[in-house]
Amino acid sequence: MRLADGLVYGGDYNPEQWTRDTWVEDVALMRVAGVNLVTLGVFSWGLIETADNVFDLGWLDEVVGLLHENGIGIDLATPTAAPPSWLHTAHPEILPFDADLYQQPPGGRNAWCPSSPVFRAYALRIAERLARRYGDHPAVRLWHVGNELGGGNARCYCDVSAVAFREWLAQRHGTVEAVNQAWGTTFWGHRFNSFEEILPPRGKHGAPNPGLFLDYERYSSDALLAHYRAEREVIQQFSDRPVTTNLMVGPGAQIVDYARWAPHTDIVANDHYTLVDDPDRAIELACSGDRMRGMSPGRRPWLLMEHSTGGPSWQQRNRAKDPGEIARNALAHVARGSDGAMFFQWRASTAGAEQFHSAMLPHAGTRSRVWQEVVELGGHLRSLAEVAGSRVEPARVAMVVDDESGWYLQHGLKPHRGLRYGDELRAWHKALWQRQVLVDLVPATGPQSDLASYDLVLVPGLILVDDEVAARLSAVPARGGTLLVTYLSGVCDPTGRVRTGGYPGAFRDVLGIFTDEFYPLQTSQEVPLDDGGVVRDWTERVQLDGASAVISYAGSSLAGGPAVTRRAVGEGAAWYVSAALPGSSIDAITARLITETGLTRTVQAPAGLEAVRRIGDDASYLFLINHLDTDVEVAAGGLDLLTDEKVGPSTLVPAGGVRVVRESSVRDHAKPPR
Repeated sequence: MRLADGLVYGGDYNPEQWTRDTWVEDVALMRVAGVNLVTLGVFSWGLIETADNVFDLGWLDEVVGLLHENGIGIDLATPTAAPPSWLHTAHPEILPFDADLYQQPPGGRNAWCPSSPVFRAYALRIAERLARRYGDHPAVRLWHVGNELGGGNARCYCDVSAVAFREWLAQRHGTVEAVNQAWGTTFWGHRFNSFEEILPPRGKHGAPNPGLFLDYERYSSDALLAHYRAEREVIQQFSDRPVTTNLMVGPGAQIVDYARWAPHTDIVANDHYTLVDDPDRAIELACSGDRMRGMSPGRRPWLLMEHSTGGPSWQQRNRAKDPGEIARNALAHVARGSDGAMFFQWRASTAGAEQFHSAMLPHAGTRSRVWQEVVELGGHLRSLAEVAGSRVEPARVAMVVDDESGWYLQHGLKPHRGLRYGDELRAWHKALWQRQVLVDLVPATGPQSDLASYDLVLVPGLILVDDEVAARLSAVPARGGTLLVTYLSGVCDPTGRVRTGGYPGAFRDVLGIFTDEFYPLQTSQEVPLDDGGVVRDWTERVQLDGASAVISYAGSSLAGGPAVTRRAVGEGAAWYVSAALPGSSIDAITARLITETGLTRTVQAPAGLEAVRRIGDDASYLFLINHLDTDVEVAAGGLDLLTDEKVGPSTLVPAGGVRVVRESSVRDHAKPPR
């Protein structure tokens, strides 16, 4: 069963907040807007199960029937993100504890401990009740487990979690001696004699053993995944519809290891919100979309489950979107592989914690600019119906992303505690985005980590790496590709132990360099480079061991030493970046990499014109999204699906506008594998 006839369009629908007269108005307006799928029931547990084992499904039956009668499909959620008050009153022990053992009070999001057997029993009971009742209903197109799992309960440090953590450690390491070895517990004399002596890394102000911290991050991700899978298995007993949950994937480190979660979802789905203080919002959005595609099996289409029509409600200053930005954001996700665009939420709430969160139908109603743009976007998505099921043109560039390395770098026990994992990743992605070069953000390990098809592989901040991954990456230049590794990569093994013998540890040989000392810069320090750039965060003392200097330090005690190196490896090359380079230096290196590897740009256009191609069985579709305040002329010909006009040999993309061109010929040579 397909989720919709064409691309998906809709959002979270919370009819329990409104009267029955409003329900009738809602479905009528949904039809006007072109909505074909809504997420239903996310926060309705207390209204479905009004007391322990007392269920009221009459109102939900009515809503399901009303949506079905109007041709609107349902993404039916298990409401386990919102435990009811009666459950918290009867079982306060399910509430999660923070690292200082402060118990979260009721009323928040996901207010439950992922390892609680008590919560698990109640959650599976309501999941089963819903699956039995609606599992084969024709309106139900998709199942949605919980909501943003980990949003509010990513880490619980209670005694129940401590016991579960010890069981997890025993399964992972086998013996307590193996734990001692992995964590290096001889330091500070913290050796354990039994698993019972091990506690979670409690206390926000201490300095926990890095291995302990890292394993607790892994355990916490696995605990949440186990809960998701338990609900999923219950649903699958009574329904053959696909099951997913909404991830919260950004370009940097996440609250859980989403690359390990993705194979357990039938459709990989994401929630994405732009940040007010991010001047590169459009590029961050693209980076997140590229990561979603990189995690999706076979690079098949994924789904944007939530984004916003305007300001959310949880930022310091919640920014409204500019005219035309709703369409640019939505269609940028579609360009990068989403088979639709959904929002939180359909109708703006008048009460509750998110009463001022933007919506498809705002407080101002149908006279608002947002509503007019929502209707216009619905028309656009109907015009693009044939794009559904197509796949993004295969990228020739991969960027390796690893949540475990992100956790480790952001924990703080490193020479520069101000560094953030996603910053370096985004800097290199930005340079490629500005040149209309597509990048897949691929996991370091797992079924989607194959690098064989990529000509250029970027490795930013991969501080944790095992020998197998290091060997796969080192093989890239050996087969004629180009490998670029940045500082703080290859330094530790997967347990967090430093690889001795000099940095960057696992990559020294392939890079042909040797770093004997880090030089993190102080707040007031700057180090000039001989290309005219200036470094303000991170430098290293690098010695050449087969590589050549491309950029050198021009100041400080490192003056004359290499900052960026390149080693020829047969027909390939291996680059090392030892400094947190400024954008100008990254841009220059990126331009050279594109030339050396023979990469082609999707289109020739100025930075700010986003261009991505999707390829179907019978046609290719060129998405052109103009984030500039000036018109841009692009060489493209075919049928503009948004205007139903023939264009070519060039296409004018107006300032702030979008064009989607069904190209005159199918690019069979670049068709993605099925």
